Amino acid sequence: MEGNKKSFATIDEYIAQFPENVQEHLQSLREVIRETVPEAQEKISYQMPTFALHGNLVHFAAYKNHIGFYPTPSGINAFKDKMTGYKTAKATVQFPQDEPMPYELIQKIVKFRVAENKEKSKNKTNKKK
Repeated sequence: MEGNKKSFATIDEYIAQFPENVQEHLQSLREVIRETVPEAQEKISYQMPTFALHGNLVHFAAYKNHIGFYPTPSGINAFKDKMTGYKTAKATVQFPQDEPMPYELIQKIVKFRVAENKEKSKNKTNKKK
């Protein structure tokens, strides 16, 4: 798991390396993100499953006891008050594997990141004109 230096080409390859219970967490998280932003592209970035739309939206990864969710520092800051029960850092939140995943919160964070990336993309386009 952590410290594994294997390279992955797809999210399916990434998920397949874990035990079944961890695969279920990762697959459920993937589905929630996919349903929230179906137009996003799936890819591997930083050797983690990543969803991108006008740039990277969110990354996620499995560790021994938690699922790491990486919505950038802005995604953490915007929802910090909703994450008080979880360990957080500048750009990440840790969801313990032995607790239910907060899918509603994850959807809100993903929607926030989509809006943020679309706004940044629009501003870049306007600057070029």
